[in-house]
Amino acid sequence: MIRNDKSHISGTNHLGIILAWLALALLAGWSGLTARMRLPVPQVILFGSTGLILLAFWRAEKFRAWIFNLPPRALVLPHAVRFIGFYFLVLHARGELPRAFAVPGGWGDIATATLALLVSMMNAETRLGKRAYLTWNILGLLDILFVAATATRLFLADPDSMSALLRLPLSLLPTFIVPLILATHVMLFARLAHRKH
Repeated sequence: MIRNDKSHISGTNHLGIILAWLALALLAGWSGLTARMRLPVPQVILFGSTGLILLAFWRAEKFRAWIFNLPPRALVLPHAVRFIGFYFLVLHARGELPRAFAVPGGWGDIATATLALLVSMMNAETRLGKRAYLTWNILGLLDILFVAATATRLFLADPDSMSALLRLPLSLLPTFIVPLILATHVMLFARLAHRKH
C-alpha cells in the first residue's frame, strides 16, 4: 500500500512538471517570444527538450520506474494530439502553410493519431498486441522525424512560409508537443522491451 502511495506521489510530481512546462510554452507563445525566434533556436529548443526528457528517463530511476509502471497505451494515447494534422490542411487551404509541409505532414499525423487510438485498444502483453504497438511506434516515429525535417528544410528555404509554426497554437509544437512525441516514442520502445517482475 505504501508503494502505491509513493508511486502516486511520484506520478503527480512528474505530471506537475509537465504542466509547468506547458504553461511556460503557452506564455512564450502568448508573449510573442516564439514568433521572434529564428533558426536554429526552434530546433535547439525542440531537440534540446527531447534530450532532457530522455536524459531524465535514463538517469532518474523514479521517473523511469514511473514510465515502466504505465500501461503502454498511456504512452500512445497522447499521440491523439496529432489530429492537429487537420489544422495543417486548413492552414494550407488558407495559404498560411506550404503544401510540402502541410499535406504530407497533415495526413501523416492524422493517420498516426487514428492508428494510435486503434492500437491503444489492444493488449500489449499479447504477441499480436506487442507487434501492433511496435509497428505503430516505428511508423509514428518515422512520421514525426519526416515532419520535423521538412519543417527545418522549409524554414531554411523561406522562413516566412513557416511562420505559422511560431505563433499560437502551433508554437506549442516545437516548444512542447513534438519533444514529448519524440520522447514517448523512444520510451515506448524501452517500455515494450521491459519485463515486469
